[in-house]
Amino acid sequence: MSRFIDRVVLHVSAGKGGNGCASVHREKFKPLGGPDGGNGGRGGDVVLVVDENVHTLLDFHFHPHAKAGNGKQGAGGNREGANGSDLVLRVPDGTVVLDSDGNILADLIGTGSRFDAAPGGRGGLGNAALSSKARKAPGFALLGEEGVERDLVLELKSVADVGLVGFPSAGKSSLVSVLSAAKPKIADYPFTTLVPNLGVVSSGDTTFTVADVPGLIPGASEGRGLGLDFLRHIERTAVLAHVVDCATLEPGRDPVSDVDALEAELAAYKPALSGDASLGDLADRPRIVILNKADVPDAAELAEMITPEFEARGWPVFTISAVSREGLRPLTFALAKMVEEYRLAHPKAAPKRQIIRPVAKDETGFSVIADPETPGGFIVRGTRPERWIRQTAFDNDEAVGYLADRLARLGVEDALVKQGAEPGCYVTIGDVSFEWEPQTPAGIDLTRTGRGTDPRLDQVDRIGAAERKHAHRIRRGLEGLDPEEQ
Repeated sequence: MSRFIDRVVLHVSAGKGGNGCASVHREKFKPLGGPDGGNGGRGGDVVLVVDENVHTLLDFHFHPHAKAGNGKQGAGGNREGANGSDLVLRVPDGTVVLDSDGNILADLIGTGSRFDAAPGGRGGLGNAALSSKARKAPGFALLGEEGVERDLVLELKSVADVGLVGFPSAGKSSLVSVLSAAKPKIADYPFTTLVPNLGVVSSGDTTFTVADVPGLIPGASEGRGLGLDFLRHIERTAVLAHVVDCATLEPGRDPVSDVDALEAELAAYKPALSGDASLGDLADRPRIVILNKADVPDAAELAEMITPEFEARGWPVFTISAVSREGLRPLTFALAKMVEEYRLAHPKAAPKRQIIRPVAKDETGFSVIADPETPGGFIVRGTRPERWIRQTAFDNDEAVGYLADRLARLGVEDALVKQGAEPGCYVTIGDVSFEWEPQTPAGIDLTRTGRGTDPRLDQVDRIGAAERKHAHRIRRGLEGLDPEEQ
């Protein structure tokens, strides 16, 4: 038996970018072939695409984890790594994408609508791309970036033109079955329908869809019954139709009080219409009243008595029988006319054009703030500094020196000085913390001592060793004594 799933939590992971390659061209009689390391491939994206053949989120219920392919590592001979394969996930029309905090990220309406759920990581540059006048043969390459990982909430809101609302056993499913080719479950007990049913209705030149909301009872907007879980499926409807049971035998119930109770629930429910805010609340939608079960003699008399009261509210009223199919033809034409009028009054908005705003050249793109957890420490935040940290192989001195040059040219060194940073204070960028050494030259061209090395780091190591030796002599009480006394 198939299951209807309209809300799932999806864990998406984009692919990791491939690492760049550090290689030098080697060929007989060409000892200085130059760097030829290729770039790493881009990680694959995770993309959501609306497919007209998908009608539920059932697949994501059983497979909540989605991961795209990783990019391949670059190779020598200027060979770039292959890009990771994108992962395309098919979702039904009307899927709303939210983040873990409940913020709406996308409202996917219309076949082919796409949303980049998780972009893949950038591939690292090889040493061929990093070569310059100062670094003719870099002995390092950049690492590939990790892909984005996030948790998404997918909610399905059916795209229907007419929404049928009513108490349990009012005949909504029966009405859907006789108006369209849908075959919902029908039985003589309440809450027979546990999932929304959709049907396609053709009337003249107009084709529209009908959906019913199961289990709508007083208190549904606050979580009572099943209505809270499925009220979202009529958020996009153009017309709301009250299906009234005129043959109910329950004490204290009558058609007018049933409609008033449901109207109160519709007014209390506040939909999140991200895709088309012009639709407004459910209380603003056009109404129509369908008095059902006219095949019962007492019900037909009751329908005739209460029709003037609903007409006084300005609502069209139709008396029908889903069993004998009495009154269905005029109802179908009336629904088609109301849907057409609503479509003309609310045309679909044209797709928004994407506006690209280039970043100014003098935009530094980072900030320096005091570290609240480390006294005297600082935190550097920014897209570029944090990306550079992720791309650096810290076991390679030349790569670390290249990172220092990039940060200095960006202005991080000057910003730390203005913030009052002292030598030896801890500076955190991304997930890496280090002791700041302002006396170490950065951002200048230096004579290289060898591939994979940096003379500035050798100098820092020597200075650090001398300082550690000096501190050790102080702890032993030998400071100030003559060498012979020591």
